[in-house]
Amino acid sequence: MGNFSIRTENLKKSFGRTQALADVSFDLSAGLLHGLIGSDGAGKTTTMRLLAGLLKPTAGGIHYFSDGKPAAFSGLRPSLAYMPQQASLYPDLSIDEHLEFFRELYRLDPAVYARRSAELLEITRLAKFRDRRAGQLSGGMYKKLGLMCALLQSPSVLLLDEPTNGVDPISRREFWELLYSLAADKILIIVSTAYMDEAERCSRVHLLDSGRLLASGEPRAVLKETGAANFEELFIKKGAHK
Repeated sequence: MGNFSIRTENLKKSFGRTQALADVSFDLSAGLLHGLIGSDGAGKTTTMRLLAGLLKPTAGGIHYFSDGKPAAFSGLRPSLAYMPQQASLYPDLSIDEHLEFFRELYRLDPAVYARRSAELLEITRLAKFRDRRAGQLSGGMYKKLGLMCALLQSPSVLLLDEPTNGVDPISRREFWELLYSLAADKILIIVSTAYMDEAERCSRVHLLDSGRLLASGEPRAVLKETGAANFEELFIKKGAHK
């Protein structure tokens, strides 16, 4: 399993006459928690789907690296997990049934599955709810189940599209605590969010507005460079759309 990183170069994506991304270039360094920050329509989901190989760029490129050396996407794909923004779980299946479904999907060894599922149920605090159907879970619990399903295969690259959107403040905090524990394992995590306060929780931020990259780098360095007190002020200074 490699130490993966990703670089985009003048990335463009259009849907008919609508340009979703325009000349976006940034580095997603290995083993860090990266944030794609921006309001609705900024281009976050389009970027995520391009990185996951679900869309093809209109122009520009996406370059993948393993241990610092160029790598084909096909080599990274088995180690990549993507959690979409929209509801993607089965409301009539329980937590246990979802984990079993993804065990079969990933073709996990029974011993590996037993250990991994037990670990995930413990860190998400969902063990005592394992018989509850997904349709009966709270928003925060539902997102945790989605994260568990994505993590079951022990990915090296994790793409999370607005995982805390619509979640209550306590569940948001718990979700970020989970991400920090994952980041400690030095996997590449890319999180998109429209919450400006979450930008400062990331190791690196990449600020998008109307498909264009406004700034990129370590959060405090980006704020210092722009003279902004916080990311909401930064977007206002940059003339970003709300």
